[in-house]
Amino acid sequence: MISLDEAKSRVAFLREEIQRHSELYYNQDSPEISDYEYDMMLKELGEIEEKYPELKVDNSPTEVVGGKASDNFEPYVHKHRMLSLANAFSKEDLIAFDRRVKETLRDDYSYVVEYKIDGLSVGLTYENGVFSIGATRGDGVVGENITENLKTIGEIPKKIEEKRELIVRGEVYISKDSFIKINERQAELGGQIYANPRNLAAGTLRQINPEQTAKRPLQIWIFNLENPENLGIHSHEGSFEYLEKLGFTVNKGYKKCNSIEEVWKFIEEASENREKLDYGIDGIVIKVDDLEQREVLGYTSKSPRWAIAYKFPAERKETKLKDIIVEVGRTGAITPTALLEPVSLAGTTVSRATLHNEDNIKDKDIRIGDTVLVQKAGDIIPQIIGPIKEKRTGEEQIFEMPKYCPACGEKATRLPGEAVVRCVNISCPAQKRRGIIHFASRDAMDIEGLGESRVSQLIDEGIIRDISDIYHMEKDRLVKIERMGEKSADNLLNAVERSKDNDLWRLISGLGIRLIGNKAAKTLAEVGGSLDKIMSMNAEEISSIDEFGEAMSKSVVDFFNDEENKKLISRLIESGVNTEAEIKETAENMVFEGMKIVLTGTLPSLKRAEAKEIIEARGGNVTSSVSKSTDLVVAGEAAGSKLDKANSLGVSVIDEEEFLKRAGL
Repeated sequence: MISLDEAKSRVAFLREEIQRHSELYYNQDSPEISDYEYDMMLKELGEIEEKYPELKVDNSPTEVVGGKASDNFEPYVHKHRMLSLANAFSKEDLIAFDRRVKETLRDDYSYVVEYKIDGLSVGLTYENGVFSIGATRGDGVVGENITENLKTIGEIPKKIEEKRELIVRGEVYISKDSFIKINERQAELGGQIYANPRNLAAGTLRQINPEQTAKRPLQIWIFNLENPENLGIHSHEGSFEYLEKLGFTVNKGYKKCNSIEEVWKFIEEASENREKLDYGIDGIVIKVDDLEQREVLGYTSKSPRWAIAYKFPAERKETKLKDIIVEVGRTGAITPTALLEPVSLAGTTVSRATLHNEDNIKDKDIRIGDTVLVQKAGDIIPQIIGPIKEKRTGEEQIFEMPKYCPACGEKATRLPGEAVVRCVNISCPAQKRRGIIHFASRDAMDIEGLGESRVSQLIDEGIIRDISDIYHMEKDRLVKIERMGEKSADNLLNAVERSKDNDLWRLISGLGIRLIGNKAAKTLAEVGGSLDKIMSMNAEEISSIDEFGEAMSKSVVDFFNDEENKKLISRLIESGVNTEAEIKETAENMVFEGMKIVLTGTLPSLKRAEAKEIIEARGGNVTSSVSKSTDLVVAGEAAGSKLDKANSLGVSVIDEEEFLKRAGL
């Protein structure tokens, strides 16, 4: 049994990890773990909080919806909260849910079951028969206004034969076939390969330019009528029939069930047949059909008590581990990868799986020749759960990490305190390849058209050897490359030319300094002001910067003291790459210096991101919630609870006009 002290430590860890993975999933569309692994962390947290109620807090991930509105779009306050659903992972969980429903209703009831589409949830509002507002779920209360992007989806009717206000909820997705075709096209162009359809759909909907969204074949299923009380609808099944008549696309895979046994039979059939569908589903949603009975059952702060989502378990299969190879990354990390006998898993054929590092292999006692259990949940990278030891024959081989780099032959080293083995030769060709890919990526110099396959092609053709060569490519040589026509060559060269004007932090990030990510690169650029100044700073000066520790400071100094790196940077400067940070507002305009400012509601002319930029340029900090330490609230239309809290705490509140006046604009 876990003790209270152990529970405190575990709860703190789980909350931090869940919050980090929520940010990656909901707001960056780039999850690192499967949905199943995330759900298991959330379930464990809930179980600990139930055992130790004193550890529960109002803002626990078990109590709030995972997403939040991005600063890139106007916020939109939902008229009806877009809640998430509680999860079930077994038949026993569903029986327990059914028991709770029965105890509350004490009357006849039925369920409607439907596919849980693996996409991005949105709300659509129609006024006087016209589609007026479309928004993401966000945190359930405030989402992102992405109306113009949603208008590009052909399945969303722009006008309907219903003049009363209508609010519906749906799931935007990309079909499996479309996803495969897009990735094939990306590979041909040397562009980014997308991890799974859900991330691609979410990322497409969050494009700033609707014209970019329109290029992707997005689709939508409408799965809920949010305001049935105003429309004379009394059942969920009836709402589907009504929505279909209005021209909405609803998933016809739904079924009405009169018992939890019927529900379970539907789940079993769906689990067997889901790979035949042309779209991804990650579970089944079970809802009480009668809308009046739903109101009797009520809600928690996070989810309705009248519905639950059964999540399909992570699919696991046995296969043979034929060999373990190693690959060299841009930082010199030598990563082991398992070569497997091909096995069909979650709709795709899996023949490789990352093994992470030497310790992971030893801890799981994974050997070459083992029969292993492989898992691939949520279309994320396959992983080996472990060997099936009872199937060993005695011919299996223990794997040893190489003593020398497989790419350049230099000695491989494992530094104290690190789990990875590295090649420390900065001239290693494998590192250079990964380094060029990183340099051109969206997180660095953002050179469109210079993806992984294109970089490999350019290296193989001898056109580039390091990142500085990117700025010396010639059109005559480019057009001779396979699948590189004149237009593609022009587009690539134009993208390269545009990258020269990037802010300094992108260059710092692109250089691939160990331990220096985007956030640290931005801080370093802001403090240093120029690359020349940063290169002259010593470890003590760098370590005095906020959030820069000894290891990060040493990494920066070591990088810029290396003679090869100095030569590389000289070549970049000669190519015309910008080495100066963007000039911030002068001190006399630092009117918000040191102030904590909250933005709430929709401002008349400014986007949230623009207002945030103005505040930060004048020394202020934008925070997400109102508290006693808040100095100022800038409120727009539909400001909601944050405005109420500011007034109750006596925090100063101003509108956009006053905000711009204070900012000197």
